Amino acid sequence: MEYKFSKNKDIFFLGIRDGIPIALGYFAVSFSLGIMATKSGLSPFQGLVASFLNNASAGEYAGFSMIAISSTYIEIAVITLIANARYLLMSIAMSQRIRKDTPLHHIFIIAHMLTDEVFAVSIARPGDINPYYTFGVMLVASPAWSFGTFFGAIAGNILPVRLVSAFSVALYGMFIAIIVPAAKADMKILALVTVSFSLSYIFSFKFFHISEGIKTILLTVIISALGAIFFPLKNGVADE
Repeated sequence: MEYKFSKNKDIFFLGIRDGIPIALGYFAVSFSLGIMATKSGLSPFQGLVASFLNNASAGEYAGFSMIAISSTYIEIAVITLIANARYLLMSIAMSQRIRKDTPLHHIFIIAHMLTDEVFAVSIARPGDINPYYTFGVMLVASPAWSFGTFFGAIAGNILPVRLVSAFSVALYGMFIAIIVPAAKADMKILALVTVSFSLSYIFSFKFFHISEGIKTILLTVIISALGAIFFPLKNGVADE
C-alpha cells in the first residue's frame, strides 16, 4: 500500500528537524572537499555532481585524490568502492528495520542517499523505520553536502592561494578528529593507525614502481585485512 504524505507529515518534519545539525556539519566538511575538487582540476559544477552522486566524505576524498594524481578510471572506481564498502553493511541493517510495506522506489531513494549520519539517526529510532523520517533528514542534509562542495569549489577559484590552503587543512582536521579519539580509546585502532602510517611511508619510496592509485588500493586492502585477521569482531564487539 502506498504511503500518504498527509499521514506521515509529522514524522517527515521531525526528520527535517533532526537533519538540520547534520546539514550544517555537511556544509562545512564538503566546503573543504570543494576546494580539493578545484585543486584536482574539477569545475564547481563537476564537484556538485560528484557530491550528489557520492554522498561520502571518505569516498570523495579518495576519488579526488586519485584524480589529482591522474589515476585511471579503474583505479578511481576500485578505491571509491573500497572506501564506501561500509554502506553495504549499513544498507543490510536498514533493510531489517524498514517498514515491510515500504514501496520499492522509496527503498531505492534511501539506498542512494544513505550516509553514516542519516543511518545513525534513522536506526536509532525505536520500532520500524518510517521512510518519511529518513526522507526528512535527507531533504536538508543532501543539498547541504552537494552545495557545500559547489561553493567550496567556487571559493577555491577566487580566494587567495594561502587562504585556500588554510581551508584545505579543515579536511585533514576532520580525519584527525576521527582517528585520534578512537586511537586513544582502543589500542588495537592505535596499532592499525601506526601500521598505516608506516606502510604509507615505506610505499612512498621510488623503488615501488606502481602508481599512486594502486598503492592506495593495496594499502587499504592490506591494512583492513590485517585488522580483520588480528582483531576480529564477534557479534559487533572486538575480540579481546
